[in-house]
Amino acid sequence: LSSILKAAGYEVEKEYYINDQGKQIDILGQSVQVRYNNLLGEKKEFPDDGYKGEYIVDIAKEVIGKFQDKYKGRDNKETQEFFKEITLKKILSGIEKDLKDFGVEFDVWFSEKSLYGQNKLQEVIELLQQRGFLYKEKGALWLKSTVFGDEKDRVVIRENNIPTYFASDIVYHQNKYQRGFEKVIDIWGADHHGYIKRMKAAAQALGYPEGFLDVLIVQFVTLIKDGKEVGMSTRGGEFVTLRDLIREVGKDVARYFFLMRSYDSHTEFDLDVAKSQSMENPVYYIQYAYARICSIIKKAEQEGIKVDKNKEVDLHLLDKEEEIELIKKLSSLKEVVRKSALTRKPHLLTTYLYDLASSFHKYYTVHRVITEDTELTKARLILIDCTRIVLFNTLKILGISAPESM
Repeated sequence: LSSILKAAGYEVEKEYYINDQGKQIDILGQSVQVRYNNLLGEKKEFPDDGYKGEYIVDIAKEVIGKFQDKYKGRDNKETQEFFKEITLKKILSGIEKDLKDFGVEFDVWFSEKSLYGQNKLQEVIELLQQRGFLYKEKGALWLKSTVFGDEKDRVVIRENNIPTYFASDIVYHQNKYQRGFEKVIDIWGADHHGYIKRMKAAAQALGYPEGFLDVLIVQFVTLIKDGKEVGMSTRGGEFVTLRDLIREVGKDVARYFFLMRSYDSHTEFDLDVAKSQSMENPVYYIQYAYARICSIIKKAEQEGIKVDKNKEVDLHLLDKEEEIELIKKLSSLKEVVRKSALTRKPHLLTTYLYDLASSFHKYYTVHRVITEDTELTKARLILIDCTRIVLFNTLKILGISAPESM
């Protein structure tokens, strides 16, 4: 999405928000701590809500490899913090590497924890109080989010004086606003759908301009293997990692398959189709169109036919139905990029790519590019070279490679 926005002329900064504060991080660290002690022979009971994946055991083994039994049987605050920090560091390092291998790199990695200790929360609380959108009830501090269309008012500070996750999110968005961004686009998972109204209510309560905050809800992806759904559970430790997926189908295919449906509709990722080297695989279909064009241009050069783009070529010769269809498709790229950026829908570009490849394959099936007519050949070489350039540029926007041979 950021690449599409940049192609449309926007300045974009990509930011990864690290949830390194709160109960779930405590449970994560505790899960590794218990596994660490178990591996060293200590009988520690695993928490009911702990994380059970094999990766937890792997981190515990790494801790043993580096620190031996230094933390065995210890359960003070310092030890708990140690396991939290080392677990977070290890997991974040893996996430960053996997995303980089996937072709996703962030400009900023923003820590939730960094929001605390700088009076940032207090500043936001005071601002909301000044604007008249906070009140106290039963010892807790509430935001009047119903004023802005939320179903109910929301707790910002609990009665025990501990901020809610919502409080952190309000402070984080205030931080973005203060950094001078004109538009913020949050990308959330489908399980956070009910959170949108309260977040937009907070933005309005803080006085942000209308439309400052956009929230995109990305639906879950179902993996299909051998015609059956692959069952997964994060807490139970049953899942297919992005790393495994890239290893199995490759970066290009993984990126395209995630992008080929609208982010707000449920997607089925068919592993068997993704792995196939056939025209049924849309990535193969598109890349093969690009490679085929490169091959034709190379063949023409070998036969001594080279188009000098500075010299006039009679493009009126391109009058066949399939040629006109291809020209129209090529000329619509700018509008597709603009629409994709405005609607925040990258799948418009994957659809465009597939349609363009389809138009080329259809054209190539019906008409020969290299003919006995030199002028017609030159005109057709220009047409397919334009197709090559558009395929390359669109694939580049989507972070997918364009191989010259297959």
